[in-house]
Amino acid sequence: MKIVVNQKNLKQALGITEKIVAKNTSLPILNNILIKTENGRLKLSATNLEIGINMSVGAKIDEVGEIAVPARILNDFISAVTDEKITLTTKNNILGINSQNYKTNILGFDPKDFPIIPKLKTPAVASINTRSLKNGLITILDSVAISEARPELAGAYIQINNNKATFASTDIFRLTETIIPFKGNDQLSFILPRNTITELIRIAGELEGELQIKYSDNQIVFLNDDFELVSRVVDGTFPDYKKVIPEKFVSRLLIKKEDLEKNTRLAGLFSSNISDIKLGCTEDTLLITAKNSDKGEIETTVPAILKNDPFEISLNYQYLLDGLKNIATSDVVLEYTGPGSPLVIRPSDLNGMVYLIMPLRT
Repeated sequence: MKIVVNQKNLKQALGITEKIVAKNTSLPILNNILIKTENGRLKLSATNLEIGINMSVGAKIDEVGEIAVPARILNDFISAVTDEKITLTTKNNILGINSQNYKTNILGFDPKDFPIIPKLKTPAVASINTRSLKNGLITILDSVAISEARPELAGAYIQINNNKATFASTDIFRLTETIIPFKGNDQLSFILPRNTITELIRIAGELEGELQIKYSDNQIVFLNDDFELVSRVVDGTFPDYKKVIPEKFVSRLLIKKEDLEKNTRLAGLFSSNISDIKLGCTEDTLLITAKNSDKGEIETTVPAILKNDPFEISLNYQYLLDGLKNIATSDVVLEYTGPGSPLVIRPSDLNGMVYLIMPLRT
């Protein structure tokens, strides 16, 4: 292999690809990035056996070839190079890197030992703006279960239907649903693993434009002309979460999001080991209280507008903050749905997102 590539383009591609590389001692080949020439471009590939990624970079190709190279060494070296053009050559599984001011050889591995990243030959079923995808995934990430005890909850449920996508997640203690626009009329649903969600959030911030989506029974692909991420989907059935979202409310409260966030954070300083605070609402005021035998106690009030009867509820304050940070409107709506029932949080326009928190027993 002998190619010439722009340093900035290679650095960006390596920065995206290197994060997928597994820190694996039993399978050392997974610590590498596969570099190869393909279709007149330079292709970088990495996988941790659950997620695979391919990045393509424009390059001047004099000789075709491929090699697997330790990801950390390659990424750190290319990031430090300041020359505009870099020449890559391979011989006997050694990668030579030359530029105006640098010359190095990196010991590589036989590319035949690198795992095959699956390709889906099915046509794209939908298209989504990268920013919309990132925002949607960020909104539901906090509610994805961390434990793998119930694999179907350790991911986000995504349903595509009628040019919209519904994202939902729950860890039993809270639930988030958000709806974003899609381009595509196919109907499908799947559970995207938590690790894939976090990688897509990270990568989507580096990309622009639209991502195509391909899907099979156990795999999903997000791709554009330069990028491709292949992931497994969770094998299981997501719970019928719609039944948990109350259709009616007992009382509804309208409040400034910034004031609620600030005072909730203050009350959290005095919460107990279960992060509990108490919300008590009257006609024009929300009273937030917390008490800790080792720290003290706090009472703070926030102006609010109440519809229907006063109410009181105990919540995990961290869950409340997680929900508030993903609401775009300056005002938020809190819906009290009765004793032992979840508190529902919505944007003030009541569109696009709903967030539920189960109350704490007092």
